[in-house]
Amino acid sequence: MEYVEHRTVKSILKGIWTHTLSDIAMFTFPYQLTTAIHRLRGVKIGKHTHISRHVVLDDHNPELIEIGSGVYITYGVIIICHKRDMDYYYPGIQGKNWPFKTAKVVLKDNCHIGIGSIIMPGVTIGEGAIVGAGSLVTHDVPPYSVAVGSPAKVVKTYTADNN
Repeated sequence: MEYVEHRTVKSILKGIWTHTLSDIAMFTFPYQLTTAIHRLRGVKIGKHTHISRHVVLDDHNPELIEIGSGVYITYGVIIICHKRDMDYYYPGIQGKNWPFKTAKVVLKDNCHIGIGSIIMPGVTIGEGAIVGAGSLVTHDVPPYSVAVGSPAKVVKTYTADNN
């Protein structure tokens, strides 16, 4: 993970731009327009990907999100690429004073992210994987697996023999 230092004027202006586009994307339809707006924000998105309304893609670091082709991201999903570094926690310090850690989030081709799921920094969702509704994903999900829960755990993995 990378550490983020104090904000500059450039980073503040970028934040205003990406946040404004994020707000617009939240209420747009059809999904092709929503996807186009997220691309303008710097999110890397493959072809035939569906991003529903009310999806939050990290405002601070949209360029750290990579979404493959044929991905389906449903209503209310949150994908973040930054978090506070708990290594700097001690009693009496305010949370706003902890530095951020940032890490890439990758959604491989043809995966499905269920309603209201949260994907944390540094996670890769494998090709064809399914994340169940309301899951909190803190670790990678292997290809062609189903992960559910909070924190998400793999409950099934499909192979060519399963078909």
